[in-house]
This record gives sequence, structure tokens and C-alpha cells, in this order.
Amino acid sequence: MLKNPSNRQMPNRQTDGSRVNEAIRISPIRLVMEDGEQLITETSKALQMAKERGLDLVEVSPNAKPPVCRLMNYGKFRFEQAKRAKAARAKQHVVKVKEIKLHPKTAQNDYQYRIEQAKNFLEKGLKVRLVMQFRGREMAHMDYGRRLMDQAKVDLTDFSETDVEVQVEGNTMVSIYSPKRV
Repeated sequence: MLKNPSNRQMPNRQTDGSRVNEAIRISPIRLVMEDGEQLITETSKALQMAKERGLDLVEVSPNAKPPVCRLMNYGKFRFEQAKRAKAARAKQHVVKVKEIKLHPKTAQNDYQYRIEQAKNFLEKGLKVRLVMQFRGREMAHMDYGRRLMDQAKVDLTDFSETDVEVQVEGNTMVSIYSPKRV
């Protein structure tokens, strides 16, 4: 069985797209030393300097004229990048939206149960998307659904703020509520 060549990783090519050591073939380059000093030199000389210091030659800016390369410990650099990316992901706040579906013929006790669910979600700090779904001939009586959605808005006023007023999208009515700010 033949393998798909498009899935293969290029040899000597890092996953982040940067070239390291022998993968840098263009010459001359602008070399940035560990102390920040810059000099323009041949790639072979820069590789030799990197080996003498026990560091890697990493292409930082390939589109510059001449390309900018840096002497650094590439493993440590990749570790620090991963650490920063992980910290950024940890600081992100993902807003979860819970969806509650209703129908125009929803019985009163079922409606109360759904409203209690919505209140619980809002108290936990989650957003609630209230969806009124119409099937078949129920589309002719959208006013029943509108009344139920208006009642839900009244029932949830103590716990939420309305983000999106009731909107009709095809065979559904949608409104979104977020927790009340203290």
C-alpha cells in the first residue's frame, strides 16, 4: 500500500516552520549573537560558531534581506514557546452556552422544569439559548410560541440579562440570556 506523500514531514524541517542548522542553505545571513551583537557572515561560518558554543543556528526571519539567524539553544526555545502558548490557553475564558428547547405545545409543568434548568445554568455562570421549535402546522400559530418566549423572558429577569431578543430563524424562535452581573 502506498503512503500519501502529502502527509509526510519534510526532512530537516521543524514542525513550527523554522529552519535549524544544516537546513539553512542560503548565504550570507545576518547573525544575531547571544549578547545581541549582529554581523553579516557566511552560513558555514555561522554553523561553525554555533557548534563551537554548543548552540543551534535558528532562522528567525527568513524573508529579510539577508535572512536573520540567531545562535540559541533550540530545544530550550521550543520549550519556552510551548510554555507561553499553554499559559495563554489557560487564561482564555471559554463561554459555554446551554440550549433549552421548547415547543408551542409544551405543557405547563414541562415549561416550569425547563425554566428551572435555565435558572440553574444561569446561576452557574453559563449562558442560556432558549429555542422555540415549530413543527408542521405549528408554523401557522407562531403567536403561541411568542407568548411562551415572552413568559420565559419575564420568568428569567431576576437571574439574567437578555443578550439577544426573540428572533425568528426559519422554523425556530431564538433568544439568548446571560447571567446577571453583580
